[in-house]
Amino acid sequence: MHHLTGRPNIVELKGAYEDKHAVHLVLELCAGGELFDRIIAKGHYTERAAASLMTSIVQIVHTCHSMGVVHRDLKPENFLLLNKNENAPLKATDFGLSMFFKQGEVLKDIIGSAYYIAPEVLKRKYGPEIDIWSIGVMLFILPCGTPPFWAESERGIFNAILRGHVDFQSNPWPSFSIGAKDLVKKMLNSDPQLTLTALQVLNHPWIREDGDAPDIPLDNAVLNRLKQFRAMNKFKKSCSQSYSRVVETRTREARNKDIRADADGNGTIDYDEFITATMHMNRMDREDHLYTAFQYFDKDHSGYITTEELEQALREFGMHDGRDIKEIISEVDSDNDGRINYDEFCAMMRKGNPEANPKKRRGVFL
Repeated sequence: MHHLTGRPNIVELKGAYEDKHAVHLVLELCAGGELFDRIIAKGHYTERAAASLMTSIVQIVHTCHSMGVVHRDLKPENFLLLNKNENAPLKATDFGLSMFFKQGEVLKDIIGSAYYIAPEVLKRKYGPEIDIWSIGVMLFILPCGTPPFWAESERGIFNAILRGHVDFQSNPWPSFSIGAKDLVKKMLNSDPQLTLTALQVLNHPWIREDGDAPDIPLDNAVLNRLKQFRAMNKFKKSCSQSYSRVVETRTREARNKDIRADADGNGTIDYDEFITATMHMNRMDREDHLYTAFQYFDKDHSGYITTEELEQALREFGMHDGRDIKEIISEVDSDNDGRINYDEFCAMMRKGNPEANPKKRRGVFL
């Protein structure tokens, strides 16, 4: 971030400070909120508007790549608006997984957010072109409100990504322009050698300022789908944060109370003691963690998460804007009783989760 300081569409790092417990980053304030929230709030949308947004996003990627930086976690949540003005500039943020790269260097870490991961990341052999794939997924979502690769589990999402089939037959894609489909296809090419560069994307006829993206308003159903997609991501993010707190607390308790790793009391931990302690920690049941996370939302211990409890929890996490509750309930509430039971909660958490990795922040779980 220090290397990218001064670039117009990247959140500026103002300073960094370290104490005994953490490194603190002071970042430029972006008071305009997240990109998708602004789109939803406008209430109308066109392909030309999507092309204009994509231009700003691709320019950011081009800046990063030209300066030898690959972001590796591009997704809608990581694009913020500087302020609440109509024409506020877009800013890229969250460079926690970014790194420097050299031309021809092969990267192997499996990281990113499930919906937006490129197939070559899953194959552990990739370069900066993975950022183009991620924003290609965003481009697919922008005009239709749903991701191109979807399944009932994270593993299913990864399998869909590896298959690489993008469905342009389902609504509303048949009504979209040929240019939009052509650009998405070229950005979501499973062969990284054929993936467009950021500069090539900027020169595509659909995305250019004088290009052929039509200015006809899209169907309201698109905004409704986008709204549901955004609301579910917010809820799952708050659930993941709650789940992480549970795991962290349990792990700390295990360290402090339950685990006596140094069994013989000689002041060191030998191999057998290490294995015993590790097995003890691994036996802490994931199901227990899920239930404890569910209880965090179920304030009155009724066995259900009600509208009021969901609203309270989202407010605690700073994620409720007054429009999310209805969409979340309708998406998760499979028996249509107006509330979320434990089975529905677990089913939601086991679906493709964009931020689930016990090893790396905002990584993925395989």
